Amino acid sequence: QVQLVESGGGLVQAGGSLRLSCAASGRTFSSYTIGWFRQAPGKEREFIAAISWSGGNALYADSAKGRFTISRDNSKNTAYLQMNSLKPEDTAVYYCAARPRGVRAATVAEYDYWGQGTQVTVSS
Repeated sequence: QVQLVESGGGLVQAGGSLRLSCAASGRTFSSYTIGWFRQAPGKEREFIAAISWSGGNALYADSAKGRFTISRDNSKNTAYLQMNSLKPEDTAVYYCAARPRGVRAATVAEYDYWGQGTQVTVSS
């Protein structure tokens, strides 16, 4: 089992950048695929990106390609989401999630563990 805690959210102007962190507890962090999702008010939670246990493979939603980068540091039990060129429509609560299986998973149901989320607000 793994517990996840997100941080790094906040208020940023359009065009700015943020780096979100997902800190995990538990000895088996390095065996989990980590995914990032977001949920805007009144909308369903949507997939952003996922990274394999080794960091060697990543999967991105089309909306994230070119602006967002997922990474991880297993020595720190932490995954990251670097977000650049932020837009007001990126405003949402951002969640990290974990699954003890492969990286090709882009739906909420495919992830077993979730953090509590961190708010990202992009002003125009």
